Amino acid sequence: MSLGKLCSVACCLFLVAGLAAGAATTDYSSSLKSGRADLKSAGVLAFGPDGILFVGDSMGAAIFALDTQDRTAAKSAGPVEIKGINEKIAAMLGTAPDQILINDMAVNPLSKKIYLSVSRGRGPDALPVILRVSPSGKMEELALEGVKYSKVMLPNAPEADAKDGRGQSRRVEAITDLAFVDGKVFVAGLSNEEFASNLRAIPFPFSQAEKGTSVEIFHGSHGRFETNAPIRTFVPYTIKAEPYILAAYTCTPLVKVPVSSLKPGTKVMGTTIAELGNRNRPLDMIVYQKGGKDFLLMNNSSRGVMKMSTERIETYQSITKQTEVTGLPYETIESLKGVEQLDRFDDENAMMLVRAGNGSLDLKTVALP
Repeated sequence: MSLGKLCSVACCLFLVAGLAAGAATTDYSSSLKSGRADLKSAGVLAFGPDGILFVGDSMGAAIFALDTQDRTAAKSAGPVEIKGINEKIAAMLGTAPDQILINDMAVNPLSKKIYLSVSRGRGPDALPVILRVSPSGKMEELALEGVKYSKVMLPNAPEADAKDGRGQSRRVEAITDLAFVDGKVFVAGLSNEEFASNLRAIPFPFSQAEKGTSVEIFHGSHGRFETNAPIRTFVPYTIKAEPYILAAYTCTPLVKVPVSSLKPGTKVMGTTIAELGNRNRPLDMIVYQKGGKDFLLMNNSSRGVMKMSTERIETYQSITKQTEVTGLPYETIESLKGVEQLDRFDDENAMMLVRAGNGSLDLKTVALP
């Protein structure tokens, strides 16, 4: 998740100002040392200042900070359309399209270059790859040997062989989303604690990661409290001058958690402000401004792309009883189908990775609705 996923110009001044102030007073890249970034996996992505790319390595239970050396501001941000990028990536990596997975996408807010985390191969032996794509379509691999980097280990990630009730790996969900805000990397995922759903704020430059905060929510569609469901995607957002995390879960509660409550080793109850429909998984979420108002845009596994106004978001009461679709309302953007990855490109456009009818993946800018 890049800076584009973090905030709108107006409502998240605490994020933008903090990022700008931090970048002005801290040389973040000086904390990085040259060597081999030994990623075991390449999952969620987020940009910080100075072209530093944060990479979630769930299998290695670590967060990496990579110096992309991509710090030149784009002169213009014209439209982008790259058809069949999955086929181009497969050809570049010397394999077949069905042997790669694009795990996440982030736009560098400075250069407008697009970064993709990719698995070459399937299963535990898949190789992690980070690719950089220019708006013109030029593609290159970000070298992990001889790169300036740092990393921090998560002290309480699920064990490598831990399984959930369906036999799926819990370690894969050690890191489900990332964001850099005001000198800290916010990390969502699962821990090995009894209350497994976890949010943590790790100071950067890295020294060590704390245990994080266990998050409990009421899941309206399921009609019960949950502590082991991971946050799937989140955005930092300011409500009435207080910074919050707006987090989306599978099936699909939308929850707000005050940043002030995130204290290592404690538990917090999130406030469920919307139920957006069951049998669905949120994939990405961004905040943007249009017509002087703020909106959330979320792509989903089975319910398309949802647009939600944040106007009066503070007035929605906590959902505490079993219910279906309720709370913060949404509209479905019918023209947007097959969106698998979403990030903000600029003030008027989103960057999307879209699955075409023929199975091809196309990377393109789309006007924000």
